Amino acid sequence: MTDSDTRAGAERFAVRATSDSHFGWIRTRLSLERTMMAWLRTAIALIGFGFAIVEFFARLTMIAASRPAYLPHAPQYLGLALIFCGILALVIAIWQYRSTVRYLWSGSFASIAGIGGEGMHSPVIAVALLLIGIGLFALAAVLLRLV
Repeated sequence: MTDSDTRAGAERFAVRATSDSHFGWIRTRLSLERTMMAWLRTAIALIGFGFAIVEFFARLTMIAASRPAYLPHAPQYLGLALIFCGILALVIAIWQYRSTVRYLWSGSFASIAGIGGEGMHSPVIAVALLLIGIGLFALAAVLLRLV
């Protein structure tokens, strides 16, 4: 698909500023928010579970009655992988969210939005960036323990 095909495809929709199209735009925008929140929940679960695995197995080795592990660093590597996947999921989610928001505010769709400009942003991006920071902190904590 070429760039001219993409532009022609976006212009094939006849956008009329009616209440139906406005509320359809709002439903689409809210669906985008729900999708972003699902990404956030998934990333929180990955980061939290990865950190919990590392902590659990670190505490397990401190118990005197436990046998030494066959692969002692495997839980740390698994935890690191899960934390990294959570951070990567957040980066992908932000990229997807931003590109879709730009599309919803582009061209003729802006006329049915009913709100002035692309300046209306959800706090979901701020939460995602905060979670990336928390994920990087967890990643650093596990890496420093591993070294």
